Amino acid sequence: MIEAAELRSDAIVQIGAVDQPRLFTLSEARQLLPVVRKVTEVAHRNLAPCRERMRQMLNCDPRLAALECEFETAVRKWVARMLRLGVMVPGLWQVGFDTGEGYLCWRLPELRLAYFCGYADDFDARRPLAEVIDEWSPDWANH
Repeated sequence: MIEAAELRSDAIVQIGAVDQPRLFTLSEARQLLPVVRKVTEVAHRNLAPCRERMRQMLNCDPRLAALECEFETAVRKWVARMLRLGVMVPGLWQVGFDTGEGYLCWRLPELRLAYFCGYADDFDARRPLAEVIDEWSPDWANH
């Protein structure tokens, strides 16, 4: 469980319904990133013991199914939290802030938003954010 003290931030976070699409400017995404990062770090840290126990078990161990279920439940909670913050989740510990032209991309353990990918691009094909801004001069980068 994530404690309120672990989430302290100077940003005021807008939490919405999962089905409400949200578009971000670069500034808004940067303001929200500390919360996204903290929630992700806490979830990742809380799952470390479960991951280690799973790693040590044989595939035929009957206890493995319960651990996999525990792991999946925790990841689903993390995904739900990210969706409520308005970000897209392309993979485990990865998020995208929708700009209306693609995604500002972040993944654990990165410290800042430094990448961008288009809607049709794979998350691993991310481009450096500075390069995209220099090339396009997008509105979302200027607000």
